[in-house]
Amino acid sequence: MTVGNILRKKGGGIISVSEDQTVLDALNILAEHHIGAVFVMGENKKITGVLSERDIVRALPTAKGLLRTQKVSSIMTKDVIACNEGDSVNTVMAIMTKNKIRHVPVKKGNTMIGVISIGDVVNERIVETEQEAEALKKYIVGG
Repeated sequence: MTVGNILRKKGGGIISVSEDQTVLDALNILAEHHIGAVFVMGENKKITGVLSERDIVRALPTAKGLLRTQKVSSIMTKDVIACNEGDSVNTVMAIMTKNKIRHVPVKKGNTMIGVISIGDVVNERIVETEQEAEALKKYIVGG
């Protein structure tokens, strides 16, 4: 199973904010969509960062109440790690584990076409494991 297959099943919607929006704006978007991260797009519609719940929590101790007006660009993670639509689920799992991230943008060439989360990966692995178990049962029983 590839990342592209998962995106086709779940849809390729991308929820993003601009670098100039406030952290409060981003929090409202996270809450509205029930998501844990939002991608930050620059003027040229390219990903310039990702803002996750973890980024916000880490900024709280030094923010002194200013997160409501602080720009997303000031606390976002700037080094965004992406995968390609042809990557396997195992490849994305390795990327997430190695980099301790839960959301990975999916690219087709230089264009972002969607986002895959740890939940998407886990769900796909569960389906694959159930299908393998069923196939083994059929093989053993002779059906």
